[in-house]
Amino acid sequence: MIIVMHRGATEPEIQHITKHLTSRGVNVERTTGKQQTILTVIGGSSGNDIASMAAMPGVQEVVRVSSPYRLSARTGHPEDTVITMTDGTSIGGKAPAIVIAGPCSVESEDQLRRTAECIRKAGVRFMRGGAFKPRTSPYAFQGLGFDGLELLKKVSEEFGLFIVTEVMEPAHVPSIAEFTDIVQIGSRNMQNYPLLRQIGNIRKPVMLKRGASATVEEWLMAAEYILSGGNDKVILCERGIRTFEPTTRFTTDISAVPVVKKLSHLPILVDPSHGTGHREYVGSLARAAIASGADGIMIEVHPDPDRALSDGAQSLTFEQFEELMGELVRVGDAVNRPILVEPYHTTAQKTDRPVAVKSV
Repeated sequence: MIIVMHRGATEPEIQHITKHLTSRGVNVERTTGKQQTILTVIGGSSGNDIASMAAMPGVQEVVRVSSPYRLSARTGHPEDTVITMTDGTSIGGKAPAIVIAGPCSVESEDQLRRTAECIRKAGVRFMRGGAFKPRTSPYAFQGLGFDGLELLKKVSEEFGLFIVTEVMEPAHVPSIAEFTDIVQIGSRNMQNYPLLRQIGNIRKPVMLKRGASATVEEWLMAAEYILSGGNDKVILCERGIRTFEPTTRFTTDISAVPVVKKLSHLPILVDPSHGTGHREYVGSLARAAIASGADGIMIEVHPDPDRALSDGAQSLTFEQFEELMGELVRVGDAVNRPILVEPYHTTAQKTDRPVAVKSV
């Protein structure tokens, strides 16, 4: 159930209710907004519980929650969750939309450095790159593993970039968390519950991709596993679902953006690269994602896509990516959602705070 406190509720009143509930073996999550405090009760509740809670001092309203996802639901957390990076960069809420860009797989130091330079000159602060790759075929390139993580760390520090990389196994979570700034849970692992529980034990931001056949409710339930473990830094990522349509790799569900915004307080990004599987469609879906209200997008970029070891068909060239960034800024202007772009500096001159750029 959700307990909404009066605007003038005192701290002793809030603490009294919290202690009363925890003494009965239920968990209580507190959300303190600018004007009100909301207590989300995780555990069974009866009609008598609701009636007794409603009569306590300081309580404005008690609502029974029937949704199976409670921590990720907007019902008990009306304000948007905002993820704050180490330098103050924000993801979600009213913050400018972010762009994450980079290769599907880390292949070499030269490939990674050239890509990092390209996206950094375009003003991007987040670089994606897979070191461990879950592939459909066991004979396909599986990534460089921890050697790839070392390269990501080295190049990201050189160019002042945040790293986004995937983890596949629960045992790897602590080690990968040491290398990356945002831990990615891929589509295939959205319902890998042991992995989700382990991710709940760390305090790094995590990007949870939607499974190819998952409903929005199943997706939010997967987020619930992470949130219930204590990690409240969850970012959702729509990356396309499997439908009857064969002309694209998957079908990008743009409608998931406003649906998630209504149901949940968590930030949501869109991955149009995996959502289409063809680079000629990526730009259109990226622009649509920003126009729909997404908190950011994730794009695959490669110095030579035709020779990429994975997902070359959906990767943009450097020239295509630079052109798209300009288009995204203009779309952001049109819908009053600026794109986060930081002017490029050398390592010695790099500023720590990004800026939201508007077209002129």
